[in-house]
Amino acid sequence: MYRVSTFLRDFALALLIGAVTATLWVNISPGHYYDAMEWRLIDPDLPRWIGASDYGLTLIRLVAEVLMSLFFFFLGKEFWEALMLERGALHGRRAVLPVFATVGGMVAAVLGWLVLSAMIETAEEAYPGAGWVVPLGGDALLAYLFGRIVFGAAHPALHVLLLVTIAMDITGLLTQGLAFPEARLTLAWLILPVLAAFGAWWFAGRSANIGASERLRRRSLHLWPYVLAGIVSWIGVFAAGLPPALGLLPIIPVMPHADHAFGLFAEAEEYLTDPLNRLAHHLVIPLYAVLFLFGLTHGAVDLAALAPTTLVTLGAFWVAKPLGMVLGGLILARALGFRLPPGMGRRDFLIVALLCGIGFTVPALSLASALPGGAMQEAARLGLALSIAAGPLAVLIAPVIRRRKPPVRH
Repeated sequence: MYRVSTFLRDFALALLIGAVTATLWVNISPGHYYDAMEWRLIDPDLPRWIGASDYGLTLIRLVAEVLMSLFFFFLGKEFWEALMLERGALHGRRAVLPVFATVGGMVAAVLGWLVLSAMIETAEEAYPGAGWVVPLGGDALLAYLFGRIVFGAAHPALHVLLLVTIAMDITGLLTQGLAFPEARLTLAWLILPVLAAFGAWWFAGRSANIGASERLRRRSLHLWPYVLAGIVSWIGVFAAGLPPALGLLPIIPVMPHADHAFGLFAEAEEYLTDPLNRLAHHLVIPLYAVLFLFGLTHGAVDLAALAPTTLVTLGAFWVAKPLGMVLGGLILARALGFRLPPGMGRRDFLIVALLCGIGFTVPALSLASALPGGAMQEAARLGLALSIAAGPLAVLIAPVIRRRKPPVRH
């Protein structure tokens, strides 16, 4: 198994630095913080048929809707290669156990949220089922940060952890967009991403075939057709009313990529020259700034916001989601004859499930649309911040869980 590149750790640190900065700022001078975050950079006069009658571009919107699309492109690229390449981590039967774990964790998280909300939620603005979409997402970066400490850089469990958290991130954000759109859904606009992807493939992507001439093959290596198609695709997703952060994903399948899977975020991919890997590598440096800004704009935790919603959030992430992963991935999938990857044991999977109890990045994106009222949102954000404690907890108890009893000698 190839080593996972260290830039993921640096991404996680940039995210945490931004969140800590925002938390200090909002608790010392909340007025100045919110004035800065909600200050309108521009007020574009968008036509009504796009679906946004009063669209003010604030720093929060710029980061969440525009810049974070680069991050989800980065995640989507790895997920696509794991799914499609012959030796990918999600190719064929390899996909069954991570899929069962992902589905089990997400379903259990929603059920846990609904049950706990019915039992202990006291907010006046709450309504039945409010916020159920929040625990669907995970946090690939922070889970990786602590998972690498536990497993090392090349352990199979680290790759399973990344697969499950990336799947939860993408699925959770898409579900949030469908269930709680900011504007009216106009899915006819999705013809734009389809046309953009087809155009990029027709002009450049199909030229990567072995039978093409050298001139056409060189055309396929240019990045600008895919960048242009990505802009058109993003506009279509935005106008359709879906989360714009997912706007670049439709372009990934048409981009020429490596024919060999090295593992998720493998260090070996830094030497590949296909357009998909080259574009991903060009994004590494900008993504440090993007993730710092995301932490700054979405990670401001009000330390006085403790409320029942905080406990609902923690229960869904710390208890329900890991339990669902164990039931789905470790019990049900294995009962059907599917096994863990070579080199990964059941105790490793328990640590993976515990680390998936961290929820910050994608759940933070869901708060504004999924929960009513600022108080409930801030209480849930405090819960998301506290959920990060699952990482240090996993690091502390991993040696105990993974310790194998010596064989009994007669």
